[in-house]
Amino acid sequence: MNPSVIPAPPKKSRVLSMRRAILLATTIASLGAAVLVVAPGLNLQGGYPAAVAQNLTEQAKKVAAPTGFADIVEKVKPAVMSVRVKIDGGSQTDGAGGQGMENVPPGLQEFFRRFGMPNGQNGPEGMQPRGGRGRGTVMGQGSGFFISADGYAVTNNHVVEKAESVEVTTDDGKTHTAKVIGTDPRSDLALIKVEGGSFPYVKLADAAPRIGDWVIAVGNPFGLGGTVTAGIVSARGRDIGASAYDDFIQIDAPVNKGNSGGPTFDTNGNVIGVNTAIFSPSGGSVGIAFAIPADTVKTIIAQIKDHGSVSRGWIGVQIQPVTQDIADSLGLKKTEGALVAEPQKNGPAAQAGIEAGDVITAVNGDVVKDARDLAKKIGALAPKAAVKLTVLHKGTEKAINLTLGELPNQKEARASKSDDGGADNGSADMGKLGLTLAPAARVAGAGSEGVVVTGVDASGLASEQGFSTGDVILEVAGKAVSTPADVRKHVTGARSEGKRTVLLRVKSGDNTRFVALPVGQG
Repeated sequence: MNPSVIPAPPKKSRVLSMRRAILLATTIASLGAAVLVVAPGLNLQGGYPAAVAQNLTEQAKKVAAPTGFADIVEKVKPAVMSVRVKIDGGSQTDGAGGQGMENVPPGLQEFFRRFGMPNGQNGPEGMQPRGGRGRGTVMGQGSGFFISADGYAVTNNHVVEKAESVEVTTDDGKTHTAKVIGTDPRSDLALIKVEGGSFPYVKLADAAPRIGDWVIAVGNPFGLGGTVTAGIVSARGRDIGASAYDDFIQIDAPVNKGNSGGPTFDTNGNVIGVNTAIFSPSGGSVGIAFAIPADTVKTIIAQIKDHGSVSRGWIGVQIQPVTQDIADSLGLKKTEGALVAEPQKNGPAAQAGIEAGDVITAVNGDVVKDARDLAKKIGALAPKAAVKLTVLHKGTEKAINLTLGELPNQKEARASKSDDGGADNGSADMGKLGLTLAPAARVAGAGSEGVVVTGVDASGLASEQGFSTGDVILEVAGKAVSTPADVRKHVTGARSEGKRTVLLRVKSGDNTRFVALPVGQG
């Protein structure tokens, strides 16, 4: 197109259509500065409505010169702080995760050991001992951010828990003493308070980000305060095994040790998550970091501020996912809901009549997608709340009303991580299943119920499903067993009925779960 040729304006009586406006914006953007040079006297309004003409000009500028994140960073960075703590290191040892790991929630400890703690390096916040290994004072660093002008700020529980003192350094270089208001190990969140001034603060986002949205992380990696990195939302709803309530946002903005507790922002300057963990075989950023979603932060921090602690609803069940094999064994059409492996004695669920083998499919009418979803739904409710559960009991749907208890200290109605596996059968064809069994009553310490696994063939089907010596098979195909012959009979019966799998209820230590054991071959 000849850059000196400009589309003629419409007659005064015509209103520029949206389609023509878009086409014109595209034309102007493609011509860019050439239009302004060739036709410096051109009035872009030229008969177009003034608002439309101005908008077209602004759109052309954006296309010609896209902006970065500087304006957003300038707005939010003053609210982000570096957090430094002192912890008594008298009883600390390096272990698998380094100094300071005792402050990390058990699930996150395991995550750090597997993915974030190279040999010889320190804990998740780069904690360093003073006064010799395993004694003296341990110094730790993390990040945080103000959520109100009067000095309330958010960080991670594993940054400040058990701290003897907490100091924060704000973006202007000033150092302040902070007080820990309360912590919540299960969500790994903490609320701290800085006195003595009016502080810049940021807002927690009202809407969840979309996968692919731009995000900006600000924090104190390796003690380098005020560091800004950018990336996108890589995934949502991540479960890394930290707790029953995992619902992390995964981002690829570079996050390192010391970023924990710091914010991740959207392009409007709102906090969409609190950085808490990284996947890092090397100890540095590999582009996989996890942030606690803003809606979780709002709920937890509000409880800590009002009550100093967090209370969660509790129904008292061990639950696990409904896999395809388990669904087939139970005659279910969908792999949805949470399978009750064991109701806890005298818990709300047991008192309401929920039994092992029941599948909870809805809470107050909201569909339960899986075991983790049930844990989240119940945990989000307050103790003593009245709840209606929809339950599949032996193929029949029924409604059960109960009153929630309070989640006991350091216990969780958590979803089992095993899909299929970890304690299964007692079998028909002992050779192919690879199990050696004995009545529990004949094995010291095994109790009086069920059949004990006394041996597992590494090449057998049971080994593939996670069976271990000492597991106790309580039921096969919904029927209690007390001898190896009972196990053999029920497995053979399932096979003769043409079933691919048979469902076993197995106890391993203090945990009870269901395992779908393949029996189709035979």
